[in-house]
Amino acid sequence: MVGLIMSRRLTMSFETIVNIFIKNWPMFLRGARMTLVISVIGTIVGLIIGLIIGITRTIPLPNKGIKKIALIIINKILSVYIEFFRGTPMIVQAMVIFYGTAQAFGIQMNRLFAALLIVSINTGAYMSEIVRGGIISIDIGQFEAAQAIGMNHVQTMINVILPQVLRNILPATGNEFVVNIKDSSVLNVISVTELFFQTKSISGATFKFFEPYFIASVIYLIMTLTITRILRYVERRMDGPTDFIMPGNQMQVQSIGEAYTRRVQMGK
Repeated sequence: MVGLIMSRRLTMSFETIVNIFIKNWPMFLRGARMTLVISVIGTIVGLIIGLIIGITRTIPLPNKGIKKIALIIINKILSVYIEFFRGTPMIVQAMVIFYGTAQAFGIQMNRLFAALLIVSINTGAYMSEIVRGGIISIDIGQFEAAQAIGMNHVQTMINVILPQVLRNILPATGNEFVVNIKDSSVLNVISVTELFFQTKSISGATFKFFEPYFIASVIYLIMTLTITRILRYVERRMDGPTDFIMPGNQMQVQSIGEAYTRRVQMGK
């Protein structure tokens, strides 16, 4: 008897989920689109901010002079920025930036612009540490070799270090992207019409709570899984083939044809 009642309830819930989705799919779609727009732009801008800060914080300090004092001051300011945005929740940052600027300075920001600003600077704080860690992980001999041929710090970063760093930090960048997709839900506190806000509106209109939020959770899961698979594909493409032979190398002791013949024979 209990099993029959539970089966009927599950059937009714499934039918309710389908009906709610059919009637409100445009709102779910608009919310998902807004979530992706905020996450994509926020992650890209945050990555740019992180690269700039990461490069700045790894500039070697000169022994003396005004440049040393300026770098120390800049590094202190950047450290405060990083610690503040890493140490406070995004929902609090959204309230402070959107409502605080309106109350303190009389600036009425567009809600979408405020959302992009909040996600970008929050992501930038995390990405700056990720980039700095990626730069530090590069062997110091590459810095010394670049300096030996006359490159300055910026040239070394652009031509030697950053191409390697971008590959190394790609998994962490993808993780930040996924986190931004989920954390964008806190922007409903400033009435940004992302997926969570739209779901809350549907829930209030239908007086249903489980069904709309279950649909939203499935949409969030689809977005995050899709992004994860795409980024893994990009990682594999950036890695290139696992076995290759560099032609034209004078240090080779065998030709490409000989290597291929031996590989075939070993396969047999």
